[in-house]
Amino acid sequence: MLAPGPALRYDTSMPRTIPSKKDPAWLNDFFDYLSAEKGLAPQTVSAYRGDICQYLAFLEEHDVRFDPAKPPGRETIQKFLGRLQQQAKAAATIVRAMVSLRVWHRFLKQEGTAADDPTEDFESYQLWKKLPAVLSVEEVGRLLRTPDIRTKKGLRDRAMLEMLYATGLRVTELVGLTPEQIHWEEGYLIVLGKGNRERLVPVGRAALAISRRYYQTRGQQNARTPLFLSPAGRGFSRVGFWKMIKRYARAAGIVKRISPHTLRHSFASHLLAGGADLRIVQEMLGHADIGTTQIYTHVDRSRLQQVHKQYHPRA
Repeated sequence: MLAPGPALRYDTSMPRTIPSKKDPAWLNDFFDYLSAEKGLAPQTVSAYRGDICQYLAFLEEHDVRFDPAKPPGRETIQKFLGRLQQQAKAAATIVRAMVSLRVWHRFLKQEGTAADDPTEDFESYQLWKKLPAVLSVEEVGRLLRTPDIRTKKGLRDRAMLEMLYATGLRVTELVGLTPEQIHWEEGYLIVLGKGNRERLVPVGRAALAISRRYYQTRGQQNARTPLFLSPAGRGFSRVGFWKMIKRYARAAGIVKRISPHTLRHSFASHLLAGGADLRIVQEMLGHADIGTTQIYTHVDRSRLQQVHKQYHPRA
């Protein structure tokens, strides 16, 4: 059982290495758990550290010495999240801090260090969670039909948009996708995502067909180079794809704010709306924690509430 460390002033800056000598042993045990057992990337572990140390610094400001055996209650955590909200922190930042604290307190309870988890069944963080923007099925159709596939550039752009919506890949995974990752006949991709986690992602016939057509006409057949190439023959950049999707959205008459992640959000939301299992969607998206995937159930719930309000006679 871990013992509380000495009182100290927590450094909320990101350390170059995890664990850090500036942190007490009982905190570094948690970082070891994230790295060794959960297999999180160093950048992700550093993000957890930043959130937790910011919380510990908040406690010190209020003369509260954190004891891992008897952590403060949920009311204190709510005050900390309220402070972040008062500081006009982004919704994603506040949610990430809440997730960091939930994982940490769960770890303390699992290890037998703490008897209780103050974040258990904690729902208040939903107040700060911003639902991701999603396109309707009709809007996605308009977007996908916008590139002129009679041109080589339009064919490439249509293939990229189709592939992104069909698979829900992250934009870095899309622009780095190579032909050898695609199992054309079987209809799936092998993707290496965050934390070096490999996953299998099914691909629909439309995305496979247009991508194969582009691949066969692009002029370079090296299966290990990126599938989607710029006019200079190099891999497509994330910024380049972001500009491209914004341009096609305007041309399609879509007034919503859109980014490459919007198609990833739409992919997940449309699957769940169609009855897909949450765990399966989690696997396809490459989320380590199902809690990340659950936000899409809130998107679908919001849509249901809108329909109910519009059409139910006693809404």
